[in-house]
Amino acid sequence: MENPFKNTNFEENKEAETAAENTETDVEETIEEQPEETNPWQEKYETLNNQYIRLAADFDNFRKRQEQERENLLKYGAENTVKKLIEVLDNFDRGAKAIETVEDCEKVKECFNLAYKNFNDVLGKIGLEVIPAEGEEFDPNLHEAVMQTPTDEKPENTIITELQKGYKLGDKVLRPTLVNVATAP
Repeated sequence: MENPFKNTNFEENKEAETAAENTETDVEETIEEQPEETNPWQEKYETLNNQYIRLAADFDNFRKRQEQERENLLKYGAENTVKKLIEVLDNFDRGAKAIETVEDCEKVKECFNLAYKNFNDVLGKIGLEVIPAEGEEFDPNLHEAVMQTPTDEKPENTIITELQKGYKLGDKVLRPTLVNVATAP
């Protein structure tokens, strides 16, 4: 019996192997030469993915910018208010210098009243308002009743006296007015 593994046609097999290698190389070259077929779903995916990445980066930048603005607002939010109050501080300094040499009490009162008026004007420009109280009807949102006095002279829930001024900034109450409220006898 003849050995089936023994190659008698060594040359023929060699040529067949070379031809097979050449065929594989030709197939790879033709695959590389052919333009890739474009998949519309793949293109759509890449477009949306790129948009998502840009949007995420834009949002991150927006978030960082907002955080920086918030920090600056907390840090420098009172800047305009303080600038206006510096004028009042200057007036107090001028008044203190003027009082040093003055022996007339009326001049001291006049300097004090000017400084006080200037201070109130600046606070008014900023938006600070005194909450009206005496003679007004008691409002628990604006007033704090610390006393109640039974009386026939004023209607019930009317403020008799203001014990401490209250202030609001715009619509926000900074400090309620402390008041004495009339009650029925």
